[in-house]
Amino acid sequence: MNRRRVLSASGALLALALAGCAGDGTGGGGDTPTDGSESPTDADTPTDTPTDTPTDTPTDTTTDPPDDDATTVDREVDEERLAKLAADNAAFALDLYRYQADEAGGNQFFSPYSVSVALAMTYAGARGETREGIAEAMHYSLGEAVHPAFADMRAALQARETTTDPVDDEEVDAFKLETANALWGEEGFPFSEAYLALLEEHYGAGLRTADFAGDPGGERERINDWVAEQTEDEIADLLPAGSITPQTVLVLTNAIYFLAGWAHEFDPEKTEDGTFTALDGTESTVPMMHQEVRTDYADVAGAEAVELPYAGGDVSMVLILPDEGAFRHFEKHLDADRLFDIFDSLGDAKGKLALPRFEYETGIQLSDALSALGMGDAFGGGANLSGMVEGDGGGLAIDEVYHDAFVSVDEEGTEAAAATGVVVFESAPPEWGELRFDRPFLFCIRDRPTDAVLFLGRVTDAGDAQSD
Repeated sequence: MNRRRVLSASGALLALALAGCAGDGTGGGGDTPTDGSESPTDADTPTDTPTDTPTDTPTDTTTDPPDDDATTVDREVDEERLAKLAADNAAFALDLYRYQADEAGGNQFFSPYSVSVALAMTYAGARGETREGIAEAMHYSLGEAVHPAFADMRAALQARETTTDPVDDEEVDAFKLETANALWGEEGFPFSEAYLALLEEHYGAGLRTADFAGDPGGERERINDWVAEQTEDEIADLLPAGSITPQTVLVLTNAIYFLAGWAHEFDPEKTEDGTFTALDGTESTVPMMHQEVRTDYADVAGAEAVELPYAGGDVSMVLILPDEGAFRHFEKHLDADRLFDIFDSLGDAKGKLALPRFEYETGIQLSDALSALGMGDAFGGGANLSGMVEGDGGGLAIDEVYHDAFVSVDEEGTEAAAATGVVVFESAPPEWGELRFDRPFLFCIRDRPTDAVLFLGRVTDAGDAQSD
């Protein structure tokens, strides 16, 4: 990963708030193996405010929103609100982790931050039971305050993009971490101006017009190209073939990219083949990195944990090793409180560390998981996303939530990327089957604007009501 060498200093994923999790085990669960090839060479880094990727699609008439990095970084952060958001995000992360571990198995990696941001933008337009269900599944205990809380999170992350070199007191890059949000909406669709303004204010998400009805395949490629640009080409096909249809009216996207070097790199000369025992008991030979290190460590009930800081020291990777034979029991009972207890138990220690080098990608369609967690009402004909639309605004529902995440860990540090796409479509009206008026019935003729009943009648014998 030669690109790490361009970073004068680096940092890390913010534990569960940014990175997600990796489950022990062999392949499976939607994992896509990678070939371990080096990443592309550096390109100019995009800002949090998304910019349009040039395409052949002529329908994008949107002017890019102004660069809001400075105003976001300079905002006054509500620390109490931010702490509550982080705790809620961790609770959702572990709910989703357990579901994926049970249903998919194998290695898992995802960004609960990315999923939460994309669905928070959806939550802003939800009403009634749909809104309540999203709040339950995502642990949005802050209500409407979740939106400024996510703006606080963006500001906090952006503030960590630089640090001061302790030698010359010069400001340097702390790590490479970029997040971006964007909306892709059907041209001419009556989106609520209040809804769009809220997303612009708190998420920096500008609306890009799209021609889903006329060119769904081209718009899918356009969105995927945007995601690839934001993630340094690590997430190339977030939206699979067939995910965008002529019925699609809105796609809400989040992308996050991270690149950081260890504060104390592993010596490649000490990396050697070792045996890894998978969850099912099978063994494989993998490259094991070795280091004798002084860092924070904890020995807690059922597991040991070690914290590996990235350069800059503000953020780190926390590795948790359950007792031998106790992995399933440990992860089943791991919740946000216990995770934070582990964080609190970490303390200064030194010892030898052996860690496998690894790299993989996980793609997930989240509708089943999110429905199981409580937001099933958002999918299908009963959804209420009327806050997205001017007027009555009925008929919108979430078609699918797509998520893709990549991670690579080696002697130099970590590269990770993730993206989430919430596809909203105009759902077909509910079907009642066949309604046969072959028995007595009532009928009336009304003036719809006033509800005035102009005529009223009944038919008890249709045979006696035939014209001569």
